[in-house]
Amino acid sequence: MHGRLSAVTGKPPFDQVVSVHGPAILRVCRAMLGSPTDAEDAWAETFLAALETYPPLPADANVEAWLVTIAHRKAIDLMRRSARRATPVAELPSTPTEDQRRDLDLHRALTALPDKQRYCVVYHYLIGLPYEEVAGIVGGSAAAARRAAADGIANLRKSEGLIR
Repeated sequence: MHGRLSAVTGKPPFDQVVSVHGPAILRVCRAMLGSPTDAEDAWAETFLAALETYPPLPADANVEAWLVTIAHRKAIDLMRRSARRATPVAELPSTPTEDQRRDLDLHRALTALPDKQRYCVVYHYLIGLPYEEVAGIVGGSAAAARRAAADGIANLRKSEGLIR
């Protein structure tokens, strides 16, 4: 962090938490949701929810794992809401950029995986959380999270050719 800690709580100010962990949380949201707009919405909802529960968070808590857990739940909530309603558009979107195409390819490949494999791949390989923390988010043991992530990577290699 940037060296500033609250004298009262021993934790960095919340704006530092957003600055440090914001990009990783946005990657989680993009990987889970695909749509840049939905990902940004889930990101914002994550940090709004985190702001409310940050003060009582223990100073020694793993903030990144805590934020990933919140983002995971917010993304699932958004997917459920989106599945329940149609989204009419006035115009067809323009041709996506190369980065957007890559994000959509990754999203398509990840959504083809079973949920647990997808979550374990995203949290471990895209975010870098240790398997123990991945297991805390998705449930089960660290060994089960490691196995699910390995199976997910193997399935991506087989079906998509995205990972070599």
